[in-house]
Amino acid sequence: MIAVAAFYIFAVAVIASAVMVIASKNPVHSVLFLISAFIAASGLFVLMGAEYLAMVLVVVYVGAVAVLFLFVVMMLDVDFVELKQGFLQYLPYGVVLAGIVVVELILVVSVWVFPSEADLARAHPSPTVAQTVADPNGPTNIEALGLILYTDYVHYFQIAGIVLLVAMIGAIILTFRTREGIKKQDAAAQVARTRDDGVELVDIQSGQGLS
Repeated sequence: MIAVAAFYIFAVAVIASAVMVIASKNPVHSVLFLISAFIAASGLFVLMGAEYLAMVLVVVYVGAVAVLFLFVVMMLDVDFVELKQGFLQYLPYGVVLAGIVVVELILVVSVWVFPSEADLARAHPSPTVAQTVADPNGPTNIEALGLILYTDYVHYFQIAGIVLLVAMIGAIILTFRTREGIKKQDAAAQVARTRDDGVELVDIQSGQGLS
């Protein structure tokens, strides 16, 4: 009973937050509603037993992606009134594309059915492959994913880490490149800067100020 009530609460929160993301006029409020939708969706993942997906959704999307969106929206001086001036001009094209997407979704849902036991048996003739019931005495979802990731797929995991490291180094190099007309600080001089170079003690007499 508690699980059913929690499902309906999280489901309503996800739908309401998703609607408010596109209905809010303030972009900051839209990002905040997006974060709320992510958190509610992670609650649904917990109810389904996918604790790892729930944790990834909170840590990666809420803790990194959505917060980055929020910082960009709040820090950039974007004139949203000017951006919306050409909205009516492209509205017919948007309506056509939205109608095509809706028709595709209806076609997909209309032909989708649950497989029968006979279909599952033909698709997975081996009893070991057809077994879908988890072992209650076995490892949890996170433990099983960790065992697979750091044993069978450890090389792919390391390659992905190297690719991300190279991308980070490339972004840093592009940031420190020399561009004409733009002031640039010397990173080596900043690192080698001592206290004596940046701090000056001035003895100010009472009743006097700095000239």
